Amino acid sequence: MKTPQALEALASLSQGTRLAIYRVLVQQGPGGLAAGAIARRLNLPAATLSFHIKELAGAGMVKSRHEGRFIYYAADYDRMNGLIGYLTENCCQGQVYTGETSASARPRRKRA
Repeated sequence: MKTPQALEALASLSQGTRLAIYRVLVQQGPGGLAAGAIARRLNLPAATLSFHIKELAGAGMVKSRHEGRFIYYAADYDRMNGLIGYLTENCCQGQVYTGETSASARPRRKRA
């Protein structure tokens, strides 16, 4: 992922309602959810959901598919992983970060 795409993805997630929608979709898995189910889970009017989904889709963070008269939305996991990769690309001086820290790696406070 390049910087412009990362900025677009981050901007799409930087609003509370959009982040809530995205989190619901990530938790749901690749099958996604119908628009009405998302609206019910988050207690959103259809027009509000549509506005925010459009922003997420424009940034490539969600995909849609039609099944009959329903539209299903799902998180785009490739895009999500690309963003995570971009954010962690230069992490930890080239070392793989496992999320664990040792006591010796923690910054020490100066004593007064």
